[in-house]
Amino acid sequence: MSHEIKDKPKLINRVKRIRGQLAAVEKALESDQECASILQTIAACRGAINGLMAEIMEDQIRCHVLDQDEKPSAEQSKAAQMLVDIVKAYLK
Repeated sequence: MSHEIKDKPKLINRVKRIRGQLAAVEKALESDQECASILQTIAACRGAINGLMAEIMEDQIRCHVLDQDEKPSAEQSKAAQMLVDIVKAYLK
């Protein structure tokens, strides 16, 4: 993932927030909080992980699927954008 060095701090911060959300799930389970509250926190964790996955997959598509040594054609760029949109929709 060397192409993501510029985004590394942003990605690390997202992972730290996810870790905090998971810790909140653990704490909620230990303190016998209501199931609805725990489920809501778990859903937030899932959404955060899916968002992180979508971002990394988008970078993968743009930096490794498209040939960066040659400028992608309009058709390739459009196809890549369609794939990114599908991935993001699927992970919502």
